[in-house]
Amino acid sequence: MKALAIAFAVISTLCLADVKAFCAEPLKFGVAAMISPQETVKYYDQIIDYVGKKLGRPVEMVQKRTYEETDRLLESGELKLAFVCSGPYVTDKEKFGVELLVAPQSYGEPFYYAYIITHRSSKIRNLAGLKGKSFAFTDPKSNTGKLAPTYMIGKSFNLPPEKFFSKIIYTRTHDKAIEAVAKKIVAGASVDSLIYNYAASKNPRFTSQTKIIAKSPRYGIPPIVVRGDLDPVLKARIRNIFLTMHEDPEGREILAGIKVDRFIVPKDADYDSVREMEKWLKKNIK
Repeated sequence: MKALAIAFAVISTLCLADVKAFCAEPLKFGVAAMISPQETVKYYDQIIDYVGKKLGRPVEMVQKRTYEETDRLLESGELKLAFVCSGPYVTDKEKFGVELLVAPQSYGEPFYYAYIITHRSSKIRNLAGLKGKSFAFTDPKSNTGKLAPTYMIGKSFNLPPEKFFSKIIYTRTHDKAIEAVAKKIVAGASVDSLIYNYAASKNPRFTSQTKIIAKSPRYGIPPIVVRGDLDPVLKARIRNIFLTMHEDPEGREILAGIKVDRFIVPKDADYDSVREMEKWLKKNIK
């Protein structure tokens, strides 16, 4: 009993001394479902563990099936920060004031693209060739998986997707959209260039069965965002951890594994092209 009492006293002292690694409430870090759950764990788990280690407190990954679910948790305050898609960032900033924290830089630039893909054996050579065919979007709120291809079709053919394609499915994640094309479940899909390139380098089982027939203009890369009410000191610490990650041997190894050069502080103006697409579609495509 005496030993137990001493152990309890030691633990209590540590908590009172604010040794956060033992006692702090986990910081919940949201991850939007850009890739399937098992791949998400592989992609983000090491980053989140690294941040927790550097902060000296537990950091918990909160993974949701849709962008909408992640947005709701951010808006309610259950999440204080999250990896999000470019489209939801634009919407969430306007709706409840999320702020840019950092964004990854990959292949030398903080931008990415929508790839329109078909099966490698298909005779389809361009976007026009997909008219009347089946097509996969990813998530209704995805930039490269929904908004960008909708804009591309609207600008080129003055039609909404529902009147351009014969059938539309939603795969929820980009890797599943690639798989749907590789297995000829659909004739085409629009996917995130970063995820496509990552899959092609790590496990080309499905990307090798596809080809890229169109590429969008560039967009501001999916960022990490924070709520406006996040403690400024904590926000600065987390930002610094990301910004210096590439200078640390362990951090460099993690970044290399996910094909990220480094993290940078993005500009809100980098996402103006997303805003312009949304504005044009609301005005011109019904």
